[in-house]
Amino acid sequence: MKKILIIEDNPLNMKLASEILRRSGYTVLEADNATDGIRIAKEAQPVVILMDIQLPDIDGLTATKMLKQDDSTRHIRVVALTAFAMKGDEQRMRDAGCDGYVSKPVRYKEFLETVSSFFTGQADGK
Repeated sequence: MKKILIIEDNPLNMKLASEILRRSGYTVLEADNATDGIRIAKEAQPVVILMDIQLPDIDGLTATKMLKQDDSTRHIRVVALTAFAMKGDEQRMRDAGCDGYVSKPVRYKEFLETVSSFFTGQADGK
């Protein structure tokens, strides 16, 4: 099962990303804040987390650091899903522990290519 967790507080962005991924065969879990997202990540153990950076409770970079410092979640790949698209932003996300970066607005093909790259070589996606 190709399981992905999306942590995104904007309902339209959540709907778009979820629909694209579901139609491409992924199992999608959703959280609209970092606290719930971290809990779901620990319980469900998705392969990938798409992490919005501007969240209402804990910002996405802090949440990423928390996930990467926890033995039960450090193996989960975190992809920044963000409107921050200025020079240096991608490196800032990677320095905070993100394994990948997708800028908003999402470009369908690039989005799917980035996500699918984290499942390469995983026969069952677990």
